[in-house]
Amino acid sequence: MQAAHTKIDLPGIPKFKSGKVREIYDLGDNYLFVASDRISAFDCVMPNGIPNKGQVLNTISKFWFGQTNNIVANHLITTDVDKFPAELQAHREILEGRCMLVRKAELLPIECIVRGYLIGSGWKEYSQSGTIGGMPLRAGYEMAGKLDEPIFTPSTKADEGHDENISIDRTKEIIGEELTNQLIDVSIRLYKFAADYALDRGIIIADTKFEFGLIDGELTLVDEVLTPDSSRFWPAETYATGRSPLSFDKQFVRDYLETLDWDKTPPAPELPEDIVVKTRAKYLEAYRMLTGEELD
Repeated sequence: MQAAHTKIDLPGIPKFKSGKVREIYDLGDNYLFVASDRISAFDCVMPNGIPNKGQVLNTISKFWFGQTNNIVANHLITTDVDKFPAELQAHREILEGRCMLVRKAELLPIECIVRGYLIGSGWKEYSQSGTIGGMPLRAGYEMAGKLDEPIFTPSTKADEGHDENISIDRTKEIIGEELTNQLIDVSIRLYKFAADYALDRGIIIADTKFEFGLIDGELTLVDEVLTPDSSRFWPAETYATGRSPLSFDKQFVRDYLETLDWDKTPPAPELPEDIVVKTRAKYLEAYRMLTGEELD
């Protein structure tokens, strides 16, 4: 197993932003997104990463951008390093498979979360008040139960700390009614398409979040899309209501961290090798089931 790439350094290329997982470089008219192998849990980045995780996230996003461009435009230009600007060619060894060249967009300050199943904070709210995102639901749902129809529950984007759940009315106050209605329609169409596609391949997409921007005034899907980091992927064969299903993402990491005497503030503890190996296998399995291919 190759080493994890947790530090991405491209000398001479101006960096725009560094996130928990991705590095974003400013190429003038475009951005270069590079997905590292870093992994975070409880809003803390672990000191060691998951080998190939960045390639899985990058390649799954590329896959979904191709599958959904008839629903909404996206910012992807290419993932082919041969087509990148000349100044990036010296870095192709680290870039290969884990990067994409994208168009710059005017980012909308809204996280577009679509829920198809009741789990996580949605289940917590429903079990306390019978609502989700402040919207009343019918009685009788169990934990992890499938909703009658997918629900759009927006949040504000936070550079630091947690995003804040907001109402649809508040979303309209922030970006306007017309754009909010467009986000709701496109987000739910994207989710329904992806959920049906994935279920045919043995994966339940319980919920996901999308990010959008405007390019020349046109609504455009940006960032990563429908990956195990931005979505809850459950194996359909073991799914059952009434309990929290197994997950295709960081479940092994979260479960391990819960056993430690750690207060969930930095610095995070190093992950043992068996947790790294199991987590890597889950990411690769999700990629294989969705695409029908092995990661190159």
